[in-house]
Amino acid sequence: MKRRTFIKTLGLTAQGAAILPFLRHIPAEAAGKSGTLVVIAGHSINSLDLHRKGTNRPSYQVTVNIYDRLVRFGTKTLADGSLTYDSTVIEPEVAESWSIADDGKSITFTINPKAIFWDGSPVTAQDVKWSFDRAVSLGGFPAVQMKAGSMTNPEQFVVVDDKTFRIDLPKPSKLTLPDLAVPIPFIINAKEAQKHATEKDPWATEYLHKTPAGSGAYKVTRWDPGQQFVYERNENWALGPKPGLKRVIVREVPSAATRRALIERQNADLYMDIPAKDAKELQAKGDVDIAGAPIDNCLHVLALNLSHKPFDDLKVRQAIAYALPYEDIISLAAYGRGKPMFGGKNKTPTDTQWPQPFPYQQDLKKAAALLQEAGYAQGFETTLSYNLGLADWQEPTALLIQQALKQININVTLDKIPGANWRTAALVEKRLPMHLENFGGWLNYPDYYFFWAYKSGHLFNSSNYKNDTIETLVDETLHMETSHPSYADHVKKMIAIAFEEVPRIPLYQPYLDAAMQKNVSGYTAWFHRQLDCRNLKKA
Repeated sequence: MKRRTFIKTLGLTAQGAAILPFLRHIPAEAAGKSGTLVVIAGHSINSLDLHRKGTNRPSYQVTVNIYDRLVRFGTKTLADGSLTYDSTVIEPEVAESWSIADDGKSITFTINPKAIFWDGSPVTAQDVKWSFDRAVSLGGFPAVQMKAGSMTNPEQFVVVDDKTFRIDLPKPSKLTLPDLAVPIPFIINAKEAQKHATEKDPWATEYLHKTPAGSGAYKVTRWDPGQQFVYERNENWALGPKPGLKRVIVREVPSAATRRALIERQNADLYMDIPAKDAKELQAKGDVDIAGAPIDNCLHVLALNLSHKPFDDLKVRQAIAYALPYEDIISLAAYGRGKPMFGGKNKTPTDTQWPQPFPYQQDLKKAAALLQEAGYAQGFETTLSYNLGLADWQEPTALLIQQALKQININVTLDKIPGANWRTAALVEKRLPMHLENFGGWLNYPDYYFFWAYKSGHLFNSSNYKNDTIETLVDETLHMETSHPSYADHVKKMIAIAFEEVPRIPLYQPYLDAAMQKNVSGYTAWFHRQLDCRNLKKA
C-alpha cells in the first residue's frame, strides 16, 4: 500500500497549530535562556505523590526528579550517540555503599552523609524505613512493584542505626536491587510528612499530593494542573554532578500538531515522546535533533482474548499471526521507528534474548489453511479495540490489521475506546476480544515480562491466557540468578511456548523518541519513559 493512499484513508490532513494560547503560559524569554529549558508533552501530571492511588504515568517523572532513592541505574551511549539507561549497572544514590549477606537474604545499606532533605535535615535510616513501609502499605501499583523485589511487609525494613538500613528477604532474588532503582521506592522526609499525618490519613497522602518533602536534585515550585509545572534546581544536592539546568518548565500541550509547531519554531526546547511520524519527518529535515532508542523489555502487540471464541483455538491465533501485515505496520504506522518482531528464523529460540522476533511473517495462504483446519473456512466476525489515547500508532495499525484480516474472511469492526476508559476495559476487566496493547517491564529480564504479561490473572495479561507450564517456569525463574544452570533453559522454554501459542502477537519493539533544539544535550531514554532532568544541558 502506498503511504499517500493509506494516509488518505485515515483522513489525516495538515492542520494549523493554535500556538498563541500556549505561549501565554511560557515566559517569552524562557526558551532562549541557557539555564531554563521549556519542555512540551501531550499529557501532564495529576499528583506530586507516586504512592497515591490514581496517580497517572506522567507523574512518575516528578518522583524521579524531586526524590532520591537508595540506588540508581547507570547510563550508556549507543552507537548513534544517543544516551540510554543501563539496566546492568547499579550506582549509589542515597546509599553510598551496600553489602549482600552470604545467604543472599538481606542487603545492608550505608547512607551517604551528603544526603540532605530540602529543609536541611539529614536523610536517616528512619526516613528510608517510613518511606518503604508506606510503599508496601498503601496498596495499588506501588505495593505490587515492591513485591516484584520480594518486599511486601514493613517488618522486612530494619533501622540498624541512623545511617544504616537493612532489607530482609524471604529468599535471594536478582530483582531486589534493581527494583530499588525504579521510581517507586523514593525516600520521603518522614519527620516533615508525619507532621501532616492524621488518623484517617496516616501516610500523609493528602499533604504529599501537593507538597513534596524530598531531597532530590529539583524542587517543584509551581504547579498549574492541566497547564504546566516548574522545576527549580536544588542548589544543595550533592549526590551526583550538579544539574546543568537551573529551571525546567514542563507544559501540557494536548495537540500533537501544536507540539510539533512549537518545537519547529523554537518556542520549545524539548518535545517528549514525539509520535513516530513527526520523529521521522523532523529527523529528515534536520532542523532539530531526534534522540531515540528501542524501549527495553517492551512490545507493541495484538492481543487475542482466550475468553472469547474463537480465540481460544490455537489454529485461529496462529492464522491471525500469519495474516498480519507486519512490514506495512512498521512502514506506515511506526514510520520505521520500531524494531521488527516478526520473521524469526527459528520456531524454537536459540538464546534468551528478549524481546526477539517471533517466527511469523505474512503468509495469507498459510493463514487461510489454518482457519480451514480450525473449522472457520468461511471466516468470522469480531471487533478490534484500540486506545484513542495512543491513536498515533494504534489507529493506523488497527486499520492495516482490519484490511489484512478481511483477505482471509475475518470481518473486523473497529472499537475506539477513550484513553480514560482503556485501563479498566483492557487490563482490569479484560473484556476486549481482540485489541492492541503495549507493555514494557521496568526490570529488564524476560521472566519479568512473562510474570506480568503471561501469568494468569496478572494485570497486563489482557488475553486471559493460562498455561500451566508457563506458570511453573515463571515462578521458578523470577528470582533465579541469570547465572543459575537452569535459567537459560527455563527462559527458552517460556519463549518457545509464546512462539507456539501466540496469545500476544508481537508487532514491533517501539522507540522512545524525543525532539530537541541543537543546543540541548544530555537527554537520556529511560525505561519509565519519563524525563530525567538531571543530565540535561543547554548551551
